[in-house]
Amino acid sequence: MATTASVTVNQGELGETISVGLLGGLLGGVIIWIYEAIVWVGIQHLMPLAGIPRNATGLVFGNDVQEMLGAVAYLVGTGIHFFFALAWGVAFAWVWPYFARRGYEASLIGMFFAVFLWIVMHIAIALAGPNHPNYLDPNVIIGGFMSHLFYAVPLALFVKHRLAANG
Repeated sequence: MATTASVTVNQGELGETISVGLLGGLLGGVIIWIYEAIVWVGIQHLMPLAGIPRNATGLVFGNDVQEMLGAVAYLVGTGIHFFFALAWGVAFAWVWPYFARRGYEASLIGMFFAVFLWIVMHIAIALAGPNHPNYLDPNVIIGGFMSHLFYAVPLALFVKHRLAANG
């Protein structure tokens, strides 16, 4: 009987972790796009506002596929963006309790998580094909780290708050 109760609690904790991670990932995914709209589009004029949802399509499949897909590239890019935002959100929610038990601040862990994400995602993009930006360009590096900070820190603070409130 005790084993059943223990399994039920663990499944409940897993369900909570997944739902909090999904919500945190969604929040981070929206905030990173707001940052990109303000900085990449509004201040730096790197792309038009409509280029943000298409960006992931071009990075993963190349500009030729992005152009061939036309309007569908917006949907594909949005799907890619939020798939990874949600998946990384769940990953963070899963590892956060380890750091919380050791007394680390969520925003600090979020900053390191942002750097980790940028490195992992851009290695994956580089391996997927030749359609990646120049990762030796300081503007690309700094811009990438900054945008990922605007994803990971709100994610970390949200996960910290929600898991502490539900715990």
